[in-house]
This record gives sequence, structure tokens and C-alpha cells, in this order.
Amino acid sequence: MGGQKFQYDESGGTFFYFLISFLALLLIPGTYCWWPSADKEDSRRGEAECRCDGCKKKKQLRRSSDSWKGIKRLFIKLILLAGWVALGYLTYRVFQFDYEYANFDPYDILGVKMGAKESEIKKAYRKLTLIYHPDKETGDEKAFMKLTKAYQALTDDESRRNWEKYGNPDGPGAMSFGIALPSWIVEKENSIWVLGLYALVFMVALPTIVGMWWYKSIRYSSNQVLLETIRTYYAFIPLTPFMQLKRVIMLIGASYEFERRFNSEIVERESDNYEVPKLMKQIENLGEKNRERPLCYKYSIKARALIHAHLSRIPLNPETLDRDRMYVIKKCPALINEMINCVVQLIKFSYYSGGESKFIYIETVENCMKLSPMIVQALWEHKSPLLQLPYVTEDTLRCFNNNKRQIRTLIQLARLKNEDRRNMFRFLTDEEYEDVMKVLGRMPYLDFSVKSEVIDDDTSTVYTAGATVTVTCTLWRRNMSILFGDEKGEKVETYEDKNNAKLAAEKVAAQQKPGKKAGKGKQRNERKLIKEQIHANAKKSNSAASTKSKESTGSMILNETPEHTSSEKSNVGNGNISKTDTNSEDDDDDWEKFQTGANKRDKALEGRSKVSHSVHCPYFPEDKQEYWWVYITDRKSRSLLTAVYHVTELVEKEEIQLKFTAPKWKGVYTFTVCVRSDSYLGFDQMHDIKLDVQEAPEVPTEHPQWQISDDEEESKDDGNSSDGSEFTTDEDVDEEDLNIDPN
Repeated sequence: MGGQKFQYDESGGTFFYFLISFLALLLIPGTYCWWPSADKEDSRRGEAECRCDGCKKKKQLRRSSDSWKGIKRLFIKLILLAGWVALGYLTYRVFQFDYEYANFDPYDILGVKMGAKESEIKKAYRKLTLIYHPDKETGDEKAFMKLTKAYQALTDDESRRNWEKYGNPDGPGAMSFGIALPSWIVEKENSIWVLGLYALVFMVALPTIVGMWWYKSIRYSSNQVLLETIRTYYAFIPLTPFMQLKRVIMLIGASYEFERRFNSEIVERESDNYEVPKLMKQIENLGEKNRERPLCYKYSIKARALIHAHLSRIPLNPETLDRDRMYVIKKCPALINEMINCVVQLIKFSYYSGGESKFIYIETVENCMKLSPMIVQALWEHKSPLLQLPYVTEDTLRCFNNNKRQIRTLIQLARLKNEDRRNMFRFLTDEEYEDVMKVLGRMPYLDFSVKSEVIDDDTSTVYTAGATVTVTCTLWRRNMSILFGDEKGEKVETYEDKNNAKLAAEKVAAQQKPGKKAGKGKQRNERKLIKEQIHANAKKSNSAASTKSKESTGSMILNETPEHTSSEKSNVGNGNISKTDTNSEDDDDDWEKFQTGANKRDKALEGRSKVSHSVHCPYFPEDKQEYWWVYITDRKSRSLLTAVYHVTELVEKEEIQLKFTAPKWKGVYTFTVCVRSDSYLGFDQMHDIKLDVQEAPEVPTEHPQWQISDDEEESKDDGNSSDGSEFTTDEDVDEEDLNIDPN
């Protein structure tokens, strides 16, 4: 019986198995995650792209900035391929190793046939010995050892028995445990180097990498904005509760993302000493004399000047200031979103603090939102939204204003007949006009509907003081090309047309009697009136007149007999509504609400996408997706009622729920639901909702279920003569089964 043996095996199968497992553990998930995928270019993208000078320049800059990505992709591919080649080589070595040691055939090694005579075996052994003996020039020690074992297995009786029984001429060998480490690790002369390598990797390199990652992560928020910048926002926003747009630009420019000490990507040049002052002379109302820190720092003034130059479309040096401008503008959308979050948090704190902190007006939030499309389109707020189209400049705006018609918005331009529209763009060639129509046709045309209710209440349309009001906003996004029509100027049905038609239909329906196809809110009101009149008639009737009916219009039938409860009906006008139908409708409504809530929860768990529609923005250095903000305000008090919801996945339709608390006092209130674009100017929408707030009902102090009559108490006492529990115990079961008298 063999013993046990432990050994370091750097050339055996154990070490190879360790390397294969380690490489496979890294390569399989690494290849899936890090293998560079080729950019999928849409075949229709070339046709949809704008060919204006701004878009061409932006495309060229993006290609030049992405040139290093090709080298990075090639480097990653080479590393992964080298890893897979090493894995294949190690697998082949392990296969060869297992084959050599698992398939020991002495006849095959000596090159003789099965059942050969001993003389033939000796002759073959001598012949091969002359070739593989270590003393010969063609000698091979490993092959000579195998040859000797094969010869012994066929000539020695004991070796033959061991080979036939155990597959090894030496008999059952010792159980070997290979440690997957090379033997030089434990050699005495290499101990210092091994300890040094261990200390370098686990005591220096690993803590340094973890520390650098941790130090970098704690400096940024979840939106990748420096915490120092967020602290600056929280410090400056309460100082100006009504923050003007110029003040918002100053605060954005003071962000520490543009300071060299906090961001190593910032480049400081000697040319800034004369280029920045020269640029400042071209800008009015820059506020460079402001002495507030950090608004007066050099980096802040430079960033502010670059933002003003961007909004005014001032040409800059492409080698210096224009590069800085693109970096500053690229960071602005994330900074604006973070500033909006800070303002909302401060408003919430002001609300819950009971007025102890300063009140911040809604104009501060809206001015922050206005800055985002200004940055994306490189336009000031007072400029014409038509300048967002390619080839349209300040000089060509006069073509859109004449004695017959004045075009001020993009929607007005889209609704024109093709002939009139082409006449306005008479200064463009056919190719340029085609680009304009491509861009205009891809711009958003938003349909916006609002529904307010009190969820989890029997009367969801009745608003009481202090109730939680849920406003469901449904957004439909379509391309503005639906407004173009054909050459004859055919009118396309728009949201305003549908809204006007809907209001007219509601007025007509209000004058008519409600039928079976009434809305759910009307059905609830009808059922409520039915129940109230049923109870009133039941109180008036002094006898059991379950089969008695009234012949007049609008009379109601009440069957109080228990066996007829399933057929109770009430006549309203010319239609009959049964209680079973009413209950089934209520159940259907509840089930529909439950399913809707479940679908929303599932969608929330899936995460929010960041892809919607690409924005035409030739002055913005990166690709910009089309996002929206939705919120509710009280215009009279200039306050924000709900959190600002950032819609980032509006492809065709999106439904948002906003919740706020109804006012504490009775009355009719008007609130405004606002939808603002963060990418385009002139696409903001507002919708007023009116709430008739009623007084909150008093909390009930008595209830019929809480009252127990004297007869019920006496019957309860008669039925329970003992003080024992009403449940059967183990003792009772044992006594009944064994018929044991407890006395």
C-alpha cells in the first residue's frame, strides 16, 4: 500500500491546472465585458445627418478626439488574444501530460507486437538503447527511463504482474499531492526575494490602488460632480433666493471642475494672460468686478467668459480658448442638473423647517433650467428659436417676417404649406433647404395631458384639506414632421386641435343624459347618487315593500328580502344598474389600478434609460440626448410643490406621477404643471389644474362595530358558562379519547 507524498510541482499537471483555472477565471468574464465592439452605423444615419458647417466641424472634432480609442481597442484586443493563446497552450500541455502518464503501453514503447517472444523484446530493447541512452549523442533521459520500465514490464515476472494489475511496473505508487507553486519559491536562497515581492504587492501596491480609488470616489457625488462644488452651491443659493440668469452663469463658472487644483484635466496656458482679457472686452455684463469668493478667482472668470462667448457664438482660437470652451460646455449639463437638485433640496428644507430658513422662489429653479437649452444650442434666452436651425443667422431672420405673416416659433414654421415655407428659405439652395427640413422634422412635438386624483380613496375626485394629491402626467413625443402636411397644405390634426375637440365633446355630453359609456368618474358619481337615494327610499318605506315599484321616471326598486339580494336593481332614467354590476365594475377598477401600480414598480426596478432622441446641436461638443423636466408649481405664491422629475427616456410615451399635499384651507386653488426641455428653446409647456379643496372630515370617535348591545352581551354570557378558552386543548382531547372523568 502506497503512502502519501506532498511536493511542489512546477512542471507537472497541478501547476498547469492552476494556471488554466486562473486564466479562465479572468478571460471569460473579461472578454465578455471588455472586448471592444465595433460602432454600429445606421445605414439611414447618413441620410438623416445635417450637412451644415457646424455639424461637419463637430463630426470632424469627434473623430479626431476618438482617434486614441482605436489604439486603445487594439491594445485591449491584443491582451485578450494573448491570454486566450496562453490558455490554449496550457490546455494542450496538460492534455499531453495526462496522455503520457495515463496511456503506458510497453509494447508500443518498445515497438513490438502483442505476444512477442522474449528474444524479440530484448532485441528491440538493445536497438532502442543505442539510440536513447543518455551517454549517446541522441540520448534522451526521459525516453530511456520509459524504455527501461517497458522492458522490465515485459521481462520481469513481478513487474509484469504489477503492470497488469495496477497499470504501473512499479506497483501502486504513493498518493501524490501536488502544490501548484514552483519549487524555487521555498528554496532558501530565494526567500528574501519572495518576501520582498509579497510585501511589494500586498503591502504597497494593493493598498495604494485601493486608497487612490477611495480618495477619488469620496470626492464626487453620484452624478460625478465634485462635493466641493455642491457645497458652493448650497452656500450661494440661499444668499439670492431670486437668482437671475446671469447669477446662475456666475455660479456655474465658479464650479471647482474648472480649477486646476481639483481637476487635473484643466490646462493652464501662458496665452491665457492676454487672450482672456481680450475676450472679456468683447463681453458685456460679465461681472468681473465681483469680489465674492470663488466668483472672483481667475479660473471662475475664465470659465464664465467662455460660457458667455459660447452663448454669443463668438469665434475663439481653435488651439487654445476654443478647446477650453468645449471642455467647459461639456461639463455644464451635469452641473446644471446638480444645481437644480440643490435648489429643490433647499426648497424642501425651507418647507419642512416651518419658515425658519429663507424662502427660495420658483424662478431660481426655472432660471437654472433655462440655462441648459441655452448651453446646448449656444443661444441667449431672448434670441429667436429659429436660430436653432442650420443656415439661419441674425441677418436671415428678416425673411421670416413680412406684411402677410410673421413666423416667430418653430411650430408656426412647421405648419406652413411647403410652398410658403420654401419661399421663406429662398436664400438657401435645395440641398441646404433639405438639411433644414431634416432638422426641423426631427425636432420634438410634445402632447401633454394631466390627470389629478386622490389614490386609495373611495372618492378619488374629491380633494380634502391635507390629502395627498397624485397628478399623472402623460407625455407623447412625436417628430415635428407630422405638422408638415403635403404640398396642398393639408392640415394635420395636432394636440391643440384634439384638445379643443375634446372640450367641445365634453360640453355636449354635459347637456345630454349620461349613458353606459360614461367615464369612470361619472359612473362613480352615478353609483353614489343611486346608493343615497336607495337609502332614502328605504327609510321612507314603513313596510316590506320589496316587490313594489314606482312608475315615474327615475324611480328605484329596493329588494330587501335576503333571497332576492342578487337581483336588486335601481332604475335611473332609461338605464338600469344592478348592484352586482356595480361591484364587478369596482373590482375591475381596483384590479386595473393594482396592475398599473405593479407595472410601474417593475419598470422602476429595471432602471432608467439615458437614450431618447439625438439633439441637433452643432455648437455642443458631444452628442446630446433629448431630456425633459416635469414639476408642479403654485404661481401665486411662487413656490415649488413637487420634486423636479427628470425624464430621460421619452422615446414615444412616458407617464410620470407627481404627488403633493393639498392646501390646509378650504377653497379653489389653481396649480400649474410645467414641462421644460433641457435641449431646445421654445418647447416649454404649461397646464393649469384647478382643485376644489373641501374641509377634511372629522375623525370618527364612534362606530357601529365598536358598540355591543345588552342583548348581545347576555347571549354571549349564556353561551360561555365557563371561563376556559374557546379553543380545544390537548387535555380536552385526551380526556375525551380516554373517557376519563376529571372528578
